[in-house]
Amino acid sequence: MSGPANSAGSPVDTPRAQRLFAAVLPPGAAADELAAAVAPLRRLPGAGELRWTGRAGWHFTSAFFGHVEEELLPGLYERLERAAHRTGRFELRLRGGGRFDGRALWAGAAGGLDTLRLLADRAGAAARRAGVPMEGHRSYVPHLTLARSRVPADLTPYTAALERFEGTPWEAGELALVRSNPPVSGVPGEQPRYEVVRGWPLGR
Repeated sequence: MSGPANSAGSPVDTPRAQRLFAAVLPPGAAADELAAAVAPLRRLPGAGELRWTGRAGWHFTSAFFGHVEEELLPGLYERLERAAHRTGRFELRLRGGGRFDGRALWAGAAGGLDTLRLLADRAGAAARRAGVPMEGHRSYVPHLTLARSRVPADLTPYTAALERFEGTPWEAGELALVRSNPPVSGVPGEQPRYEVVRGWPLGR
């Protein structure tokens, strides 16, 4: 079965239910800068026990939708497009880092964070109006996940190493709808595969 076109216009196969989220993606140059900052972290003691996210999985999640049934997709597309058009382009840059309860290490952001949060609120509201079941409201923390740990770990050395990281600003200009495809090889630690299925420019 052939599905909607991605942002490049080519068709994307769509399974019956898709695991989807909306996100702002860093451009290649910003990802290059982050990769250079992350490389030394992967040589720190204990780094081998973490599950590092490949750069293909680097994104700022705006809203996570979970598994979305096919019949809800047209409404979701329409409402996400509306949310994107209502939100202007904004400046963003990668900066510093943090952690969630010793379970996740992330890179932070600076710049137009108020607009990034507004876009996240609008993406979540768009999904609810399209009939997608959403979890209760959570305080939005802009972050890009770098690594995860199966057990609580001391991530202080990693966040300390990221304190001075300051990326070059770029203009965020698109809201992407991303599909998370589960690993297929069965190899322990394999990462999901991420695929952009739609993209909408910010602003009008």
